[in-house]
Amino acid sequence: MAVLQLLIRLPRPMDQVWPSLSTAEGLATWFTPTDVLQPRLGGTVTLGDLGTGTITAWDVDRMAEYTVDPGGRIRFHLEPDGETGSTLRFTHEFRGEGETEPAWRARFERLIDSLNS
Repeated sequence: MAVLQLLIRLPRPMDQVWPSLSTAEGLATWFTPTDVLQPRLGGTVTLGDLGTGTITAWDVDRMAEYTVDPGGRIRFHLEPDGETGSTLRFTHEFRGEGETEPAWRARFERLIDSLNS
């Protein structure tokens, strides 16, 4: 099992970032098309090419964790960062060579661009 962890500072407060991590529309703007997302612990999620699975952690406005097959476990954990920003603690546990740090960094650059527009 491989584990990728990143810490990303975002230019918006948590309440403005949360929809980008927790809704099908938000995830589609920077990450992947999301065909199904039932926003609750135990809900079903389908993340584009990463697969279908379950929401394995859900703390509204703070944490979303999606466990999909074959894509692994993806966790977004938001924390406040000053008055106007937030910090995202990102973890992706996966098997094989499927995901790389450069690919995730490119996705997070798209997220930051979408938050700035």
